[in-house]
Amino acid sequence: MEKWFNVGKIVNTHGVRGEARVISKTDFADERYSPGNKLYLFMPDAKDPVELTVATHRLHKSFNLLTFEGINNMNEIEKMKGGILKVPESQLLELEEDEYYYHEIIGCLVKTLDGEEVGKVKEILSPGANDVWVVKGKSGKDILIPYIEAVVKEVNTAEKVIMIDPMEGLLS
Repeated sequence: MEKWFNVGKIVNTHGVRGEARVISKTDFADERYSPGNKLYLFMPDAKDPVELTVATHRLHKSFNLLTFEGINNMNEIEKMKGGILKVPESQLLELEEDEYYYHEIIGCLVKTLDGEEVGKVKEILSPGANDVWVVKGKSGKDILIPYIEAVVKEVNTAEKVIMIDPMEGLLS
């Protein structure tokens, strides 16, 4: 059975020529949304995904604007609102060393080098220079772990364990 990965959500139309306003959920927007690339639209009520081929891509404010081959008016895009754009596992790109897909990190158990359990990664934020991993601590409080060499010492995606050396004050 094919595994699917979210790359965006169609939230609205843009203009009258069939542009879709997409909130991106991928680190690889340029690759995912490049003309000719295949995306699969999953609608809440539909049983099967709809294959779409990207025709154009551009950025506008904080949105990615996409058009798809064979779709050239806003009424057709209107029907796609709320749909999730996904790619199959076979389209995942090879990553450099020390790079990870979000789905590989989310759910990992975070431990200190001393063996103390910190919690599990529940979300990843990308505010700027480096990602920040949001860990649900044992107390229920969120702990923000910067993905930097000084803090994150080992990532084992196979065993879903991350070892950190917390800076002073990071866990308090």
